[in-house]
Amino acid sequence: MTHRTLARVCMLAVMAAAAGQAQTRDTPRLPWGDPDLEGTWTNATLTQLQRPAELGTKSVFTPEEAADWARQRIEQTNADRPARPGEVGAYNDAFFERGTGGVKSRRTSLVIDPPDGRIPPLTPEAQRKVEARQKHEAASPADAPEDRWLTERCILFGATVPMLPEPYNNNYAIIQTPGYVIIRVEMNHDTRIIPLDRRPHLGPAMQQWIGDSRGHWEGGTLVVETRNLKFNEKSRFGVGYLNGLSDENLRVVERFTRTDADTITYQATIDDRTVFRRPWTVELSMDRARGPLYEVACHEGNYGMFNILSGHRAEERAARR
Repeated sequence: MTHRTLARVCMLAVMAAAAGQAQTRDTPRLPWGDPDLEGTWTNATLTQLQRPAELGTKSVFTPEEAADWARQRIEQTNADRPARPGEVGAYNDAFFERGTGGVKSRRTSLVIDPPDGRIPPLTPEAQRKVEARQKHEAASPADAPEDRWLTERCILFGATVPMLPEPYNNNYAIIQTPGYVIIRVEMNHDTRIIPLDRRPHLGPAMQQWIGDSRGHWEGGTLVVETRNLKFNEKSRFGVGYLNGLSDENLRVVERFTRTDADTITYQATIDDRTVFRRPWTVELSMDRARGPLYEVACHEGNYGMFNILSGHRAEERAARR
């Protein structure tokens, strides 16, 4: 490394440190001194989780490209369509939340690490599990409720830990008290209670659907580590082949940083070395939302599960004739 390069690196490090200190000083504070993250926020976005392969290492669109990409995404995901044969109805586009995050941030993917914006490859053992699961699902898609995804059973969605956007119900209420941060999740009305007193995590035998979270402040950033996420063949991430791949080694580290009056930058690093060949990180904006959160009564009146199971029984009877 040349002296000039070394001097430039040192200068950038000093500038980054100064910016971080300024941000910490400028972060609004609560009466007891903690940074203020309170409010209702939404992470609805048009940005895809993974970067399309054809974009390579392009991490940010130009403003013109971002606007054009947003129009394409809205057209591609438009749910206003006639019912398919056998359908009695389906979601239409009124259900879906697009958000402005993708246009504002101009990022080409929510995944920011690895640099290619793609989720890392699976380990050989995880890949074998995927193939075995796909084979089982093809043979027994709905023998019992346990064969269906936890989302269909109204048990767990991908919006809780980590806080990944869903097609709708992307609102969160953050409430703070001395020693605690509470996050109310609109999707499936989960509530996370995060202590800040450096207490140890629960033992590994105490697994929970949304895990065991512990938080602390690093300057103006809330850092939350979650362990003991209950692993299940039908749980976690809510993204195609990633469903069912979490296990007892899953660890999620989240970072919440108030970047202006109406924005929280959210990062989450997913680390599960028995599933992924390396950790991976997502980043998205949580924008201030208006209005209160309303309960999502997913389970009450969930006749969809009844219809899924009864429909498969009807198909089996027809096949035996």
